[in-house]
Amino acid sequence: MPAVGSSLPRKDAWDKVTGKAKYIDDYSYPNIVHISTVRSPVAYGKLGEIDFTEAKKIPGFIGHYTYNDIPGKNINPLVYTDQPFLANGYVRFYGEPIALIAAETPEAAEEAARRTKVQITPLEPVLSIDQAISESCTKIYSQDNTFTRYKIEKGAIDKGFAKARHIFENTYETPYQEHAYLETQGMIAVPGIEDTMTVYGSMQCPFYVHDAVSQILGLSKNKVKIVQATTGGGFGGKEDFPSILAGHAALVAKLTERPTKLVYHREEDIIASSKRHPGLIKIKIGTDDDGKILAAKIDYYLDGGAYSTLSPIVLWRGTVHALGPYVCDNVLINSAAVATNKVPCGAYRGFGSPQVIFAAETILDEIAHELKIDPIDLRRRNILTPGTTTVTSQEIGESCGLTETLDKAFEKANWKTKWSRPETKTDKIRKGIGVSTIYYGVGLGAGGKHLDRAGANMVLLRDGSVQCAVGNTEMGQGARTVLAQIAADSLGIPYNNIHVIETDTSLVPDSGPTVASRTTLMSGNAIVSAAKDLRSRIMPLIADLLQTTADDAELIDGKAFSKKNPPDKGGKSITFEDLTREFYNRRLMPSSFGWFIAPDTGFDQKNGQGNAYFTYSYCTNIAEVTVDTETGEIKVDTIIAAHDMGKAINPQQVEGQIQGGTLQGVGYCVMEEIRHDKNGKMLNDAFATYILPTFEDAPDIQPIIVEHPYSSGPFGAKGFGEVPLMGIAPAVANAVFNATGKRIRKLPVKPECLMEK
Repeated sequence: MPAVGSSLPRKDAWDKVTGKAKYIDDYSYPNIVHISTVRSPVAYGKLGEIDFTEAKKIPGFIGHYTYNDIPGKNINPLVYTDQPFLANGYVRFYGEPIALIAAETPEAAEEAARRTKVQITPLEPVLSIDQAISESCTKIYSQDNTFTRYKIEKGAIDKGFAKARHIFENTYETPYQEHAYLETQGMIAVPGIEDTMTVYGSMQCPFYVHDAVSQILGLSKNKVKIVQATTGGGFGGKEDFPSILAGHAALVAKLTERPTKLVYHREEDIIASSKRHPGLIKIKIGTDDDGKILAAKIDYYLDGGAYSTLSPIVLWRGTVHALGPYVCDNVLINSAAVATNKVPCGAYRGFGSPQVIFAAETILDEIAHELKIDPIDLRRRNILTPGTTTVTSQEIGESCGLTETLDKAFEKANWKTKWSRPETKTDKIRKGIGVSTIYYGVGLGAGGKHLDRAGANMVLLRDGSVQCAVGNTEMGQGARTVLAQIAADSLGIPYNNIHVIETDTSLVPDSGPTVASRTTLMSGNAIVSAAKDLRSRIMPLIADLLQTTADDAELIDGKAFSKKNPPDKGGKSITFEDLTREFYNRRLMPSSFGWFIAPDTGFDQKNGQGNAYFTYSYCTNIAEVTVDTETGEIKVDTIIAAHDMGKAINPQQVEGQIQGGTLQGVGYCVMEEIRHDKNGKMLNDAFATYILPTFEDAPDIQPIIVEHPYSSGPFGAKGFGEVPLMGIAPAVANAVFNATGKRIRKLPVKPECLMEK
């Protein structure tokens, strides 16, 4: 495999580092219309009249549009259909879109939006999980403010706790997290002939956008085309939300019959776009004297915000992962995603798992401390290994490298010499070390199995180059590079001969979202399938030209030869360019299509039992910190991150994912926090006030690649892009406890928390 397993240069690297790459705001069209959004100034209220009188006086003003102007349906088609494109009747969060302003320039559109007057009768908002689940609380969604619920029930929970010698119980809280992608949300919509609409934009799920634009315009889907532009980061924030933006751009484009452009400023992006869900997790665990987990009861709540968006499936994933990668025969997990009058929450790297991982890994550390057991030894006694079962009673089979990740991280960190109990530390400046172990279901699993498929088109061109079209997107993670490597070795040609184009919904069938660490496995397998089809026409041609059999013919790295008589033994070889020339001379079919359906999964809604995911990725993180006990200042010194991703298609990119995700996890743990006032207005809607980790805050990140191949993955690969973030917060928090003896159960871990008595 000349390409797979090699750290080949990224396909998009040169354009991005030289500034040649074009993002959506770099594009324009003649006669383009600029759009600005009129937003709600309150968190909850009854919508009255909208006065555009002053807005119309702005030079360059073109028009104003509300829900009354929508020719299709005023509802974004996601899991549940409850979020309007434009508010109708009520506003349900601060910043909700009410109207759109079109103008000749961005400045004119923004000024007209500012001058638009909206009458709203304020209502009492619901602003927290505790409020939402209170029986006396205002009902803003359904009968109980709950979007969705799940339950996992395994064994007999009461009998499990009755057998336990020790019972541990605590409550944990996690905050919002802003995606902080460098490129804000942006779309361009271009009306075409025969009532067609093409939308270009920064997005990670073009097929979601395709559904949304078709719905708001009332067009059949064959009239709508979505093309992804170079996308400056997503992390989940460009999964669900771009559908709203694209709907707005397309609506104005249709009504004005002109191209439109809508690009958010940073502050607007932060108040309007989806976030990581805040979480409330209550855990009760029973163990024997050796720390073996005998029973676990978990109540898990998510703050979904004003609309459900992706909360039902975010909650489902978190529910399945609520106990972490541990064996337990008696489990009861109840979960709920609740409605509040705050910005809707959606996808964020880890997708409902970081919240519960923080809780589970923290209580594991508490158990280890109370029972006087080394935290790594406690995990060794409980972690999943082949033959054991998860909380959903799924038996772990192949491709389980969790033990190896734990052992390698333990050895790399020199844990034995660095770990000691916190009460032994008395200096003003103290060192601490902490650990977390995690598992992560690859793909959409049983909760989204109807979307878990992928397609790929492969075309052999006359010069021997190959073009591939896939349904998953490149948003900075290196997908186009990895997929090109898979395509090269699957077909048997050089990496430089492959070009994977950016996603266009008119070229590939709906291949599901680019989420859930599924791109390498799903699109990779679709490419393998397409290559197999194309090779079925290439190999007989090679056999004919070499006067041998198809079974004896071989094609590797662009050289065709006989296996029995290879070039190094004097045999003849044929270049791929010559082979392609003859391929076209014989008028053979030069294109192929591959389709991959995820292996079957299942989940019983009554008790939460079944094979929730077809495979899992695994990780161990060890964090080292320095804490100033007089000021509470925390410095994260080192993170050792050992990951089993099946097969590293591009090891350098794997390490890059680990480094980037780790730093995001550090931010989630020690600094990132969104605040609201008592009326539900977001207070820190800029990078000046929403604190993010920078290069100066980056610890020494030491990636460890562990490979336990998955037989149904392309060349043994599994997905893992989300995993690097997920276990960082508890590892760091556990290290802070190890340094100070101060247990923090609410993120972020701030200096003032450490100074509290």
